[in-house]
Amino acid sequence: MNIAVILAGGIGSRLGYEFPKQFFKVAGKSVIEHTIDVFENNQLIDEIAVVVHAAYTSTVETMVLNNGWKKVRKILKGGVERYESSLAAISAYEDDLNHNLIFHDAVRPMLSQHILNSVVAALEKYNAVDVAVPSTDTIIKVDESGELIESVPNRKYLMRGQTPQAFKLHTIKKAYEIALQDPEFSSSDDCGTVVKYLPNEKVFVVAGEEANMKLTYKEDTYLLDKLFQLRSANLHTKVDYHLLKGKVIVIFGGSSGIGQKMAEIAQEYGAQVFSFSRKCSQTDIADKNSVKEALQKVYNITQRIDYVVNTAAILKKEPLMNMKQSTIEQMIRTNYDGMVNVAIESYPYLKESKGQLLLYTSSSYTRGRAFYSIYSSTKAAAVNFTQALAQEWEPAEIKVNVINPERTKTPMRVMNFGNEPDSTLLSSEEVAEVSLQTLLSDFTGQVIDIKLRKTNS
Repeated sequence: MNIAVILAGGIGSRLGYEFPKQFFKVAGKSVIEHTIDVFENNQLIDEIAVVVHAAYTSTVETMVLNNGWKKVRKILKGGVERYESSLAAISAYEDDLNHNLIFHDAVRPMLSQHILNSVVAALEKYNAVDVAVPSTDTIIKVDESGELIESVPNRKYLMRGQTPQAFKLHTIKKAYEIALQDPEFSSSDDCGTVVKYLPNEKVFVVAGEEANMKLTYKEDTYLLDKLFQLRSANLHTKVDYHLLKGKVIVIFGGSSGIGQKMAEIAQEYGAQVFSFSRKCSQTDIADKNSVKEALQKVYNITQRIDYVVNTAAILKKEPLMNMKQSTIEQMIRTNYDGMVNVAIESYPYLKESKGQLLLYTSSSYTRGRAFYSIYSSTKAAAVNFTQALAQEWEPAEIKVNVINPERTKTPMRVMNFGNEPDSTLLSSEEVAEVSLQTLLSDFTGQVIDIKLRKTNS
């Protein structure tokens, strides 16, 4: 079996918080939850063991129940030193030395499925596997004083180690058996133990990624926040649309474009869809009472609401100083205030159904551009709003996600840009399909990127 060992025994003193850094919240979940999700969702991983400080065992047990993880089979108590946590996992699985153990730092939540798959694949040929990235800085070796350079190694041969580190169980077990007989043994790295005490064992290096960062210092929390904000979730396989049968979906902005296509597809598969817009029902999301009345109307008919989708937005592509005040206020009231109104009024219904709120952003959210000052700033707010709500609404088991499509052919875009070649735009149907897949996923607090497929001419 391929067994992932999540090393979460640290107390995070360097982060400066009262709780261990693996429990720091980011993008709607704690860091360790994001990390475990990576392994839970990987088809090559058969089982997960979490090694944690004894004081936080019950915290992890609660997480397992709340997240519905199926692969977490063991919660082990870690030691004072990192290698003691590794030894806890080795001892827990030594009944079958053919197992593969994949050790990963709980505070590296940005691990990609690509790296993980490459590590597991490498175990078919090697007994020990590391992950590393090239050193972009010159590394210097100093003398015992720590003040004078002793040598400058060739950077070409230097790399920065990451995790996961993976081993055949019999290999890592043997390395530690020899190491523990050394009275001067100390280690903060499992591959280092293999290299030192099993010198004939080859350790293969898988190419890592800069995004696979480790949360160590307080400054890292800001970078991690941004990486999560910019990262998109991947829908690895298309879900069965038949799961929409019997679901109740409310779509604000559903009279045209993406919302209209979502309604058509969902109805085809048996969902009850209720669309509201200023055009078809005189529903203005900028008016909180208007949103409240729409949702109440649906609930009176169906007695439940599973999903609430807000595709309503206004784009006026103009320099700020040329904009009329009424236009500025209209965009803010619809794009921002309207989003907030939909969320507030949807909450009691989604809490009852344990449903999902789905919002929309734009590729302009990552960096404001000329002529988009109001629009792009409201779309940046949509991302932060999603991530904040996902965390706030987690106890109520409500999922909150935001769709980030590239340029899409909608009436709003045509109004601002005129006619463009279809080959350069996503279709409303493509975005609608991924949106419905997101509603049927387990994601929360995620930015779901939808990119135009490049085709060869």
